[in-house]
Amino acid sequence: MGLFTKGETKAQISPAPVQKAAAAVGGYSSNSASSAMIGQYYTYQEGEARNRAMQVAAVSRARDLHASVISAMRLKMYRESWNEQTREMEETDLAPRSWLRRPDPAIPYETLMAWTLDDLFFFGRAFWWISSRTQDGYPASFTRLPAGSITTTDQVGPVWFAPSNEVYFNGSMLDPKDLVQFISPVQGIIYQGEQTIATALKVEDSRYRNAASAIPSGILRQTGGEPLSAQELADLAAAFNAARATNQTAALNEFLSYEPTSATPDKMLLIESANYSALDISRLCNCPPYLLGVSTGAYAYTNSRESRIDLWTFGTKIYAECIASTLSSDAILPRGTFVEFDVDDFIGEFEETSMAQEDARVPEENTQEQIA
Repeated sequence: MGLFTKGETKAQISPAPVQKAAAAVGGYSSNSASSAMIGQYYTYQEGEARNRAMQVAAVSRARDLHASVISAMRLKMYRESWNEQTREMEETDLAPRSWLRRPDPAIPYETLMAWTLDDLFFFGRAFWWISSRTQDGYPASFTRLPAGSITTTDQVGPVWFAPSNEVYFNGSMLDPKDLVQFISPVQGIIYQGEQTIATALKVEDSRYRNAASAIPSGILRQTGGEPLSAQELADLAAAFNAARATNQTAALNEFLSYEPTSATPDKMLLIESANYSALDISRLCNCPPYLLGVSTGAYAYTNSRESRIDLWTFGTKIYAECIASTLSSDAILPRGTFVEFDVDDFIGEFEETSMAQEDARVPEENTQEQIA
């Protein structure tokens, strides 16, 4: 089973794949009808609710920010040992198994991680199918199955309590032993933020409608003459509005007057409503509001490194821990072996840049003091 020996720090580089995922067993159709649909990308769906949510700019921005963090960090492999002197568990880095650099041979690592985050972010769970195994029986490669194409009959959601035993991909049942199921610690936003997203969409619809004309709306008022019927008034208003919309000259006789409303173009675009909606979205998406372009007044950050730390600490970390913990299970790696995201490599580069900038400013400050 690839057990470690004392003092060993290399083993666990997996051999070449020698077998496909497990064959059909019992009622499952792992390598028949259902697996035949895997890779037929024209059948894949991300889900209508997810696609509607992505129409909100703040949701799209928050999703992309979390995805950028996950994609920028590599997975590393380690084991833990007990230190008698410090009375703590210590990590020892190990050579990674071959799939850690590219779990899905068909797409880049960054793409797979970003879309796995996408599923966790929107649906609260994600799925990888084990496409091949090594001689020791552990996975050698994976492919992502969109959560929008997955249904589970033993759990209807929106809260997922554990990995499902009855998983259907595009209507065909899969063997759960050939699946890696990521269960998010937080609920997917399309379930817990349904009203927030719907409100944001309605605000955007209103902004889009009002943006059709930069001229303030108004009222046509008949001041004299023979009273016009309802149809005649409607036709007159339509003709007047069409002339305004096409920047043509609209003409009125002595019996009609136009009274513009106080709705100026900036008010018609509902800027305040859009900002409040974006602030609500930032709460929903666990993303610092200033990263979505929303001003909160009292909160500020000093540099890009601190903003990335905030994004990692308050939002992305919980998804990253979910992915790493799931991939560290005994079904994926030999017992006692774990993986985690290399956070130090992600944040460290900004720390080094900040230190270099500080060092570069020191001579200038010293020079100014000498001149003084």
